[in-house]
Amino acid sequence: MIQQQKRLISLDALRGFTMAAMIVANFPGSEDFVYFTLRHTRWNGLSFTDLIAPVFLFVVGVSIALAYSRAVEQQWPKGGLYRKIMIRSLKIFAVGMFLNLMPDFDVSTIRWTGTLHRIAIVFLVCATLFLNTSWKQQAWIGIVTLVAYWLAMTLIPTPDVGAIVLEPGQNLAAWLDRKYLPGRMWQGSWDPEGILSTFPSIVTGITGMLAGRLMLSTFNQLEKVAYLMTIGLFTAIAGYFWGLAFPVNENLWTSSFVLVTSGFASMMLGAMYFLVDILGYNRGTKPGIIFGANAITVYVLADVFALFFYRFPVTGLPLNEYVVHRLSQMGIQPELASLLYALFFVGVNFIPAYWLYRKRIFIKL
Repeated sequence: MIQQQKRLISLDALRGFTMAAMIVANFPGSEDFVYFTLRHTRWNGLSFTDLIAPVFLFVVGVSIALAYSRAVEQQWPKGGLYRKIMIRSLKIFAVGMFLNLMPDFDVSTIRWTGTLHRIAIVFLVCATLFLNTSWKQQAWIGIVTLVAYWLAMTLIPTPDVGAIVLEPGQNLAAWLDRKYLPGRMWQGSWDPEGILSTFPSIVTGITGMLAGRLMLSTFNQLEKVAYLMTIGLFTAIAGYFWGLAFPVNENLWTSSFVLVTSGFASMMLGAMYFLVDILGYNRGTKPGIIFGANAITVYVLADVFALFFYRFPVTGLPLNEYVVHRLSQMGIQPELASLLYALFFVGVNFIPAYWLYRKRIFIKL
């Protein structure tokens, strides 16, 4: 029996802080001066920035469970639900294409993948699964997918290499992208949001749905926190040990990466739930709640605002580079100056987010 409950403010906060972190990572003051952990790892490994995208997909999964649980329990007609799911997925994908085309709108260099594209696909598949499968079936689908992906990547030789390789541009996923992915690829010969790696990213969404199911259970609040923290810890540990055979790698979205990041996401949700929904501590989390109320809208606005804040020329330099240069001349470490500008840009995006929140305007793609 699914227990209906009030809105999880902690989930909004986690979604919002994740979006703010995404802006910091995507828009440093200077690409030349970025702290190590605010960069994506070049290949194997895990940085703070590598956690951002999987945490957001985990939140998408939790949101699916909360949004569609009543429809499943009351057996609403699925035709209308499928239509809404498909339309929302297409809108998110279309916005992703629009951002990929900015600012030149040159279709000859179009890229068909990206962050919003992956969110759209994960939402479509996970929402469809949620309407048609039990939580146990979802868990098994996730396990089988991760194991199958691991076996495919470590047992099938890359056709144009003739060997089993997990290096950039030489692995099975990169080969499939070169053969079947249309348009331009992010890294030239391969894409981190390519075809094969999308399958384990869907499992990240499934782990979020399982956490959402837990949040809707009849366990009391402290039991929910305990389960989120405990399951998250053991999931992350399992991912770490799997990583010894199949390295933790965001670009490949490896099976070990799914477990480690989903484990962290579960623990973060448990901590936020304890602080916000149980203890009622929301003063420090208010900015996250405001960002989370219109998360994808903020993501789009950041790309639009960047046309000015990262391109406007000042004495021969883009505005961001000029500010970082001036701060560095004042004696501030370049990496810190770059981070300060990124945080300033987060503040710029907070202004419309706050206005929308105050006006109770929630833009749902």
